[in-house]
Amino acid sequence: MEKKTLSRDGTHIAYTRTGQGPALLLVSGAMSTGATLASLAAPLSERFDVTVYDRRGRGESGETEPYAVEREVEDLAALIDAVGGEASLYGISSGGALVLRAAASGLPVRRAAVYEVPYAMDDADAKARAEYTARLTEALGQGRRSDAVELFLRLTGLGEDVIRSARQSPMWAGMESIAPSLAYDDAVMGDGRLPQSLLASITAPVLSLAGGASAGWMREAARAVAEAVPQGTYRSLEGQSHMVEPGVLAPVLAEYFAA
Repeated sequence: MEKKTLSRDGTHIAYTRTGQGPALLLVSGAMSTGATLASLAAPLSERFDVTVYDRRGRGESGETEPYAVEREVEDLAALIDAVGGEASLYGISSGGALVLRAAASGLPVRRAAVYEVPYAMDDADAKARAEYTARLTEALGQGRRSDAVELFLRLTGLGEDVIRSARQSPMWAGMESIAPSLAYDDAVMGDGRLPQSLLASITAPVLSLAGGASAGWMREAARAVAEAVPQGTYRSLEGQSHMVEPGVLAPVLAEYFAA
């Protein structure tokens, strides 16, 4: 990360800014840092002033306790100030939920786009998320970072064989290092259900995206976001999953944010 800005509570937020044009901030999801979005930022920087950042508690950004979702919205406010006072926002997964909260908070958001915010679409999904929250809180409270990572990977639908393989990989140590931030993503998701009143209060246009190869409930949730936002639009990207390919996503975002 090349630069740092100071959030309202005194936390330093690290970010990288590339390209020229209208300001665009990219927001990562769980178990990731700003570097995760570098491959998306690169093509977008040909038309936009693109900022990627480490969300608080991960990467090169600082952390100030106690955590609150409002502090993450303030982080985005500080970044928007740093890039000129107005920006468009893109967020993936729980990062998309943060983008929607920021847009609803009254920040100067020109346009917003989100990819597969994993809102629960039925009681069974909501119950599973509540159980995840309880078990995650217990694991992190006891310092069991590895168990917390496993809980998250199971929530995403990975099988036990894949998880066992991941534990043996070089990336596992890095995942453990930012495991406490899983609680932050969980908090950003609220109770896991679609926040109808929050979405209805968003005045900026919102593009809600999903992959055509993703689970049905993911596409349903993305469509529900678009329907709940007054200026919402839904679009499915053929052949894509939750691990969306930057080369497919970038042109879609570029067309939308340039409008």
